[in-house]
Amino acid sequence: MQSKLPAVGTTIFTVMSQLAADNDALNLSQGFPDFDGPLNLRKALANAVMTGNNQYAPMIGLGSLREQIALKLQRFYQVSCDCESEITVTPGATEALFCAIQAFINSGDEVIVFDPCYDSYEPAITLAGGVTRHLPLQLPGFAIDWDQVASTISARTRMIIINSPHNPSGALLAEADLLNLQQLACQHDLIVLSDEVYEHLVFDGNQHRSVLQYPALRERSIAVFSFGKTFHITGWKTGYCVAPPALMAELRKVHQFVTFVAVTPVQQALADFMAAEPDYPSTLANFYQAKRDQFCRELEPSRFSLVPSPGTYFQLLDYSAISDELDTEIAVRLTRDVGIASIPISVFCEQSLPAYYLRFCFAKQAGTLTQAAKLLCEI
Repeated sequence: MQSKLPAVGTTIFTVMSQLAADNDALNLSQGFPDFDGPLNLRKALANAVMTGNNQYAPMIGLGSLREQIALKLQRFYQVSCDCESEITVTPGATEALFCAIQAFINSGDEVIVFDPCYDSYEPAITLAGGVTRHLPLQLPGFAIDWDQVASTISARTRMIIINSPHNPSGALLAEADLLNLQQLACQHDLIVLSDEVYEHLVFDGNQHRSVLQYPALRERSIAVFSFGKTFHITGWKTGYCVAPPALMAELRKVHQFVTFVAVTPVQQALADFMAAEPDYPSTLANFYQAKRDQFCRELEPSRFSLVPSPGTYFQLLDYSAISDELDTEIAVRLTRDVGIASIPISVFCEQSLPAYYLRFCFAKQAGTLTQAAKLLCEI
């Protein structure tokens, strides 16, 4: 039997989390908190389950949740969206990304991605019959070279995928980036798929810029968001996407045959919590910046070097003063021998980076971060 994804194995997140479990290692590899979401949100889920919200929701998501999403977009981005035609709730952001790619990429179409990039992008493109064009982000700041983008676009280019705040580096797209993207997308009639799942995890007084805030860009963009990242509930696997009606109609055609609908009581709980605490996302920047600062501060005696992450809940550590091993090799060794698991970022790249980075998740309790820093300082 011929595989449709011959180059794809088990994801690095599963591999490293299993390796951490097998070696009783501290797991700072996979991106999930070691603390629960808001108490009132968890109570809202229990209430939703116990009050009859246990059958299929509408395919596009509960109306009450889509209304709260529209209010959130207005509150944080001053963007107006139609609940019926422009917002769809999905079982996780990855499903929204997959459906968007399947809806618009045909055999031979080319999609531009920026390395290191999230590992679900290329398999979805391959399954759609498309061709992935990898462009390296420019070190040390993981910036996009827009001249390189312009020279890569061809008659077969159909889509550009962006990710800001960026996983794994935490880099943010600036105003100039979005304007460059808008100009190229309009000039070449491209669709933009914008992965914005870490939208509220932006530090040092900076602000997230969404494609939805740029009118000409919004007309040709699908923006993808995650409740799991915003409310510390990654296991609830619920997200949503926003797009103009014509694009959304095509995405929904795929969505209805992939998962059909997201989990009903989870949707109801989210709607109730968002209505009761609409400003909760505004607390996240300070909350996670404190964790980033603690982790970086406690790593000062170590032999690792770092630049504090501008966003997300990931911190890159440069291990070049410690070893010249491949990042995949040292990640395994540190898990087995030192007792701390990380993610090697070369697995997100078509070609090796001229750098030595490991990614660590700092969405952890203070004690976990202190324990992690102690282990890393002993290396």
